Amino acid sequence: MTRLVLCLVGVAALALSGCAPGSGDAGGPVELRFSWWGNEQRARATEQAIDAFEAANPGIAVKGEYADFNAYFDRIATQVAANDAPDVITMGGVYPREYGGRGALLDLDEVSGSLDLGGLDGPAVANGRFDGVQYGVPTGVNTYGIVVNPAVFQAAGVPLPDDDKWTWADFERIAGELADRAPEGTVGVEDPTAPETLEIFSKQRGEGLYTPDGKVGISTGSVEEWFRMTTRLRDAGSTPQATVTIEQAALSAPEQTLMGRGVAGMRFDWSNRLTALRAASAQPLVMLRAPGETAAGRPGMWLQASQLYTVNAATEHPEAAAKLISFLVNDPAAGAAIGTDRGIPANETIRERIAGSLTEHQEVEVAFIDEVSGKVTDELVPGPVGSTDTSQILQRVNSDVLFDRLGPPDAARRFVNEVAAAIG
Repeated sequence: MTRLVLCLVGVAALALSGCAPGSGDAGGPVELRFSWWGNEQRARATEQAIDAFEAANPGIAVKGEYADFNAYFDRIATQVAANDAPDVITMGGVYPREYGGRGALLDLDEVSGSLDLGGLDGPAVANGRFDGVQYGVPTGVNTYGIVVNPAVFQAAGVPLPDDDKWTWADFERIAGELADRAPEGTVGVEDPTAPETLEIFSKQRGEGLYTPDGKVGISTGSVEEWFRMTTRLRDAGSTPQATVTIEQAALSAPEQTLMGRGVAGMRFDWSNRLTALRAASAQPLVMLRAPGETAAGRPGMWLQASQLYTVNAATEHPEAAAKLISFLVNDPAAGAAIGTDRGIPANETIRERIAGSLTEHQEVEVAFIDEVSGKVTDELVPGPVGSTDTSQILQRVNSDVLFDRLGPPDAARRFVNEVAAAIG
């Protein structure tokens, strides 16, 4: 569905290419549409920031639109194809590069007079620049690591790992110990297979999912080794049964995860989900660096813009849209409303201002980012056009591995070949 609609995005972009951004900012009231994904808690925080923006900019009204993550990007693809997309669109992952490359997003250099990026961390701003064009502004930064539940470790009598030293072999062993010793119904680790974990695993081996020139970077050997490990985890009972893993893949809310339900010792996830997972589980969850970060030849973890604010290339109000984004990332009122919901603020001044108002959960999240910021790789290769299919490809291949329809060698070849075909 997404791939089909993204093809239509190219058609829409061609229709737009002959039109300059609208000049509707010049006179009269302006109404902007602003979209994001998330739950009602995020919606309330965002509406508070919107209210503050409208108070500071009485000539601009903002209408918010949001949806659950699983439905959000299909909705955006359909809207862009129909030339009915919001003015300011929140994006993440490989989507900014895909949409930007098809001409659906505004080059933000065109509205630099209304967009102040001077207070943001340079590496974070670079996350929104693709093929030499600034398409997005980071809402905040986060990283992908491993969430652990100390209560499960304690109940199993297993010490917490030292994330400055542990290897993937240690991870596998610890997951097995948790599964064997923890209360019945608890798994050692949720199934770890995801594009992000393959990114970390392969970066530690000097690879990465993609190359800078838009090709597949991960080798079949690395993918095969990964699936051999996950097969051993499954066979040992360290991960959930295959049917549970597949069911979990269709769920996105923190409270629906095994970690959020308090029945998993470990789970790979983004750091900006830690607060929600702690709230859902009512447990003092903590984050650790991924296995192998020190033992390997190089780190695999990275800091990434948790989300990006982008502007629809067809907006009639580009300057007003830029003003909204600038307000969201720079204004203290917006910072107070949003907090760490969209990642740790990329603006140091905002980070300092909200420090005293952070909850215990948020303090843990900020502390983890501070801890790893000097220990992660500074290399981020965004996925090329077509790479939005990688997640679905991996999910299909992983399902075949979990149900013994494919062995690790064949699974590795299929994954690499299908991703290569998707990105052309």
